Amino acid sequence: MVLVDSSVWIEVFRRQSTFDIEAVVDLEEIVTCLPVIQEVLQGFDDQQAYATAREAMFSFPVVESPITASVFDSAIDLYRSARRSGLTIRSSVDCLIAACALRHSLRVLHADRDFTFLAQVCPLQVRNIFH
Repeated sequence: MVLVDSSVWIEVFRRQSTFDIEAVVDLEEIVTCLPVIQEVLQGFDDQQAYATAREAMFSFPVVESPITASVFDSAIDLYRSARRSGLTIRSSVDCLIAACALRHSLRVLHADRDFTFLAQVCPLQVRNIFH
């Protein structure tokens, strides 16, 4: 199973995008989490596009819903581990997404350096769509 990060969904939903997610991952393998859904949907200005994207995002299985305090504790630990290793994580939401992935042994498909850094301090499985 693959947790697709918002950085990938942004490529998918971008106007005139040539990125084909199905060339990278089988749609049946995709799961999501609420922080990814939030990051993706908050970027839409057009109401119709937002409604379409919202329906699409919630069509995937959602892990860690509701999100418990223990997921936030895991995210905090990830952020602090990276910081102790001299790595700067730009988005604490990425730590939350990584915590969701770790708790369910999911690979994170991304286009965001934060996940590459987090994989250096924990057993997070990652795949960058551009590398």
